[in-house]
Amino acid sequence: MESLKALVKKAKKGDGDAFVSLVKQYEDVLYRMASRLLNNDEDVADAMQDAIISAYEKLHTLKNEEYFNTWICKILINKCNSLLNKHKNVSVIDEKLILQQRDNEFQKIELEDALNSLNEVYRLVLILYYIVGLNVKEISECLKEPEGTIKSRLSRAKSILRNNYYKKEGVIVYEK
Repeated sequence: MESLKALVKKAKKGDGDAFVSLVKQYEDVLYRMASRLLNNDEDVADAMQDAIISAYEKLHTLKNEEYFNTWICKILINKCNSLLNKHKNVSVIDEKLILQQRDNEFQKIELEDALNSLNEVYRLVLILYYIVGLNVKEISECLKEPEGTIKSRLSRAKSILRNNYYKKEGVIVYEK
């Protein structure tokens, strides 16, 4: 498989197949991030589609090819935030989803609830760090915040989760 930089350079020159290859490499990461930020699959699909179209149209603005992942994630975050702002006063609970969960998936629901209870800035850094897999420097560049601020938010978010949700015996909080 071609390197990331080579694919980005080809895509910048108008090679649609190279752009498709790039998007396919990050499709799972983008989906996981959007599904953590948004409430339903339709919004996730809309945000991903809008982000991919925007990325294709604005690919020429990407200055450093090696930051494609960070760049497209930032576009997706902006699209998700845009959708969230549109639906700010609408709250939907998908009862079928909750009823279909098996006992062994209970911890996943608890984690989602815990994440959703966090302030948006804390939730976002946790998602970008643990789910998307960005490092502190990449998150800092993506959010245009100092690295110290990102480290502080990660630490504070983990502390909040530890103190409010994971005090019970038998629950293990995994740290990266």
